[in-house]
Amino acid sequence: MHVFVTGASGYIGGTVATRLIRAGHTVTGLTRDRAKAEALARIGVRPVVGSLDDSHVLTEQARHADAVINAADSDHHGAARTLVAALAGSGRPLIHTSGSSIVGIGTDGEASATVFDEDILGEGSGWAPDHPRRQARVAVDRLVLAAAEQGVRSAVLCHSLIYGHGRGPARDSVLIAALVDQARASGVVQRVGAGRNIWSNVHIDDVADLYLLALEGTPPGTFYFVENGEESLAVMTDAIATALGLPGPRPWDPDSPDNLWHPEFARHALGSNSRVRATRAHRLLGWSPRHHSITAWLTTDLIPATAPGGPAS
Repeated sequence: MHVFVTGASGYIGGTVATRLIRAGHTVTGLTRDRAKAEALARIGVRPVVGSLDDSHVLTEQARHADAVINAADSDHHGAARTLVAALAGSGRPLIHTSGSSIVGIGTDGEASATVFDEDILGEGSGWAPDHPRRQARVAVDRLVLAAAEQGVRSAVLCHSLIYGHGRGPARDSVLIAALVDQARASGVVQRVGAGRNIWSNVHIDDVADLYLLALEGTPPGTFYFVENGEESLAVMTDAIATALGLPGPRPWDPDSPDNLWHPEFARHALGSNSRVRATRAHRLLGWSPRHHSITAWLTTDLIPATAPGGPAS
């Protein structure tokens, strides 16, 4: 199968592209950065330089591929619309990447008991996010799901917090990297409030496996949460402190001169809850994750033995 992957030089897209190549597929990857095109070529991806705003590039590449994976920008409505139009009537897969921040609750680092299932975007659910950015993302998700009515085998993979080292050009996930970068800059791990807020999570290798399964067998118009467990930010930041050899976590100070986090990001991402349950990936696609503990990974694998400053091998 020839697969067109947007965001191929990114954390998710690069790992997925590598997984597809390992499975014997041919991959064309979109990247905005000409310098990263060479890195893609080295891992076996045929690079195409362009952005999600280049509708003619998206249309041409989508029509020449057997399937499309959009792993570049969950919020880019124009790109999703272009890809749907390019694949309309083809019966080919369009796998779109979303994120479970759409169900974020709270901003103060306190726990929420609310857990969301995959029917939230179903007809008659009555659910809608309360933040404009989350509303915009859900609108893109709904656009992709509705493409099933236009003859596209569409699916949305809505990821929880992803951990693990990327297999493509990009190594680090967004939220884990934000916590680590702040810790290294300040000399102490920080979290919002007490860190009792909870995020579902999943390993990047298991994510890549699910993309492969979705390409091969997803029913049209299917929404999937992607998770394999959950943990509080308190436990995660404790594990990061252990891995980095730093003092125990302290509450985030937005006025600190060494603070790297934008207040909105800290509160709505690192201070929120995002608790979801994945059932369709297991039931419909036979997904069987291999990694089961973000805490163990943070403690033992966050800092590779070969990394500068990492433990000796």
